[in-house]
Amino acid sequence: MWYSANSGNTTHPVGQKRPNGFGLYDMSGNVWEWCQDWYGNYGGNALTNPTGPASGQYRVLRGGSWVAYDSYCRAAVRYRDVPGYRFYSCGLRCVAPIK
Repeated sequence: MWYSANSGNTTHPVGQKRPNGFGLYDMSGNVWEWCQDWYGNYGGNALTNPTGPASGQYRVLRGGSWVAYDSYCRAAVRYRDVPGYRFYSCGLRCVAPIK
């Protein structure tokens, strides 16, 4: 992953590091990724892929970035900000079905 200690203070093209176990590149580090989820507390039960609240003020960012410490570069770490927030360490992942 690209994080504060190895990034050279810049983003990097996707795919320069090894993919994760699902074959996805740069899921941790490089840029915080905007998620569709609204930020809020999860329910008390341990869940896989919890959805969080149906609405809110903040959207979720995940995965850390090239300006973050390595301990923040995990999919389980959530950050939040208002929709439309722009910063050089935030991005998004475009997805499309494979045919």
